[in-house]
Amino acid sequence: RNYQNPEKARNAFEKILTSGNQLLGVVNEILDFSKIDAGKLHVEASEMSLGDALDRALELVADRARAKGLDLRLEKAADLPPSCIGDPLRLGQVLLNLLTNAVKFTEAGSVTLSAALQGGQLVFRVTDTGIGMTPDQLGYVFNPFQQADGSTTRKFGGTGLGLAICKRLVELMQGEIRVESTVGAGSLFEVRLPYIEPAPHPATG
Repeated sequence: RNYQNPEKARNAFEKILTSGNQLLGVVNEILDFSKIDAGKLHVEASEMSLGDALDRALELVADRARAKGLDLRLEKAADLPPSCIGDPLRLGQVLLNLLTNAVKFTEAGSVTLSAALQGGQLVFRVTDTGIGMTPDQLGYVFNPFQQADGSTTRKFGGTGLGLAICKRLVELMQGEIRVESTVGAGSLFEVRLPYIEPAPHPATG
């Protein structure tokens, strides 16, 4: 092919980069899953900003949501604490995975990330207006290497490991994850984690 045309060259490089990133994502998911399976993946416990974690996860899917014309929303409860003790990397990974799936399986409408504090637990919800799932599919949505059906893998790609990793990470963080879904109407994934309050900072001056 003749890549004298800069626009053609740019498109070709973009495709190469996208393919490379997708492959890297698949490799990382398999490595994470292997580590979790071997009991080698540990979660950190450090002070982290909840607002930053939410914003970062949304930022990473904003372009994809915009390209599909989706309304991407963040709903923070008024009483959500500014910070907590947790693992920002792993919480971010869970939220990003849920948001990426929501955007991937939603053709029109909205994807919403909400966060609240309820009864000593942090509650994160990712709600979409996407293709939804049947009761059968809901039964094995967190199983490794499994997607809704073979055509899902062909149409949407992915390893089928993302939600299995989310479930195990949430359990490592002493939390729980659940899903509600209706075919053709969308899905809601809810993550509940224990809220651990940071120690007060000593007064300065």
